[in-house]
Amino acid sequence: MFDFGINNILYKEIVSATFALFAVIDILGSIPVLISLRNKMGHISAWSATIVSFLLMMGFLFVGEYFLEFLGIDIKSFAIAGSIVLFILGLEMILGWEFFKGENNHKAGSVVPIAFPIIAGSGTLTTIMSIKSIFHEYNIMFAIIINSIIIFFILSSLKWIEKILGQSALLVIRKFFGLILIAIAVKMFRTNLAV
Repeated sequence: MFDFGINNILYKEIVSATFALFAVIDILGSIPVLISLRNKMGHISAWSATIVSFLLMMGFLFVGEYFLEFLGIDIKSFAIAGSIVLFILGLEMILGWEFFKGENNHKAGSVVPIAFPIIAGSGTLTTIMSIKSIFHEYNIMFAIIINSIIIFFILSSLKWIEKILGQSALLVIRKFFGLILIAIAVKMFRTNLAV
């Protein structure tokens, strides 16, 4: 039951929830993927990607489980779908193949695959629903807001980050993180695949 008491806002819970979400979102680890997608699309709308991922996270905080149940989708199936998209992104980064075509509509490209599944992926959304059992909704809301600010800052700074890294370093990092992305996708797939 949602309690509107201000006493439920706890600094320690906000910090713990913020770090938990930051680790799962892994926006810093996603930088090579994001730069690759930005180069392909020509532009990433930092505002659109941040708002959509924020709304997804807030939505899943309050109605995620009920929404999936209403659609007849269990969390494991949701996670497997997200893992397939991540696997394809990883293949693109390593092999140079193009599965996701450049979007003429930058807002659409900023939603899929950036807002989902890279930022607000199945791992992030499942984590949000899981930490509700140990943290109050207020504190998780603050954690989502803080992470959204960080996400916006990173997405807005991609051009600057790319200049600092340089093309050769970016190529090496891109292939490395492509392999990491595939490994994460395989782990997600294997963990959530019904035996």
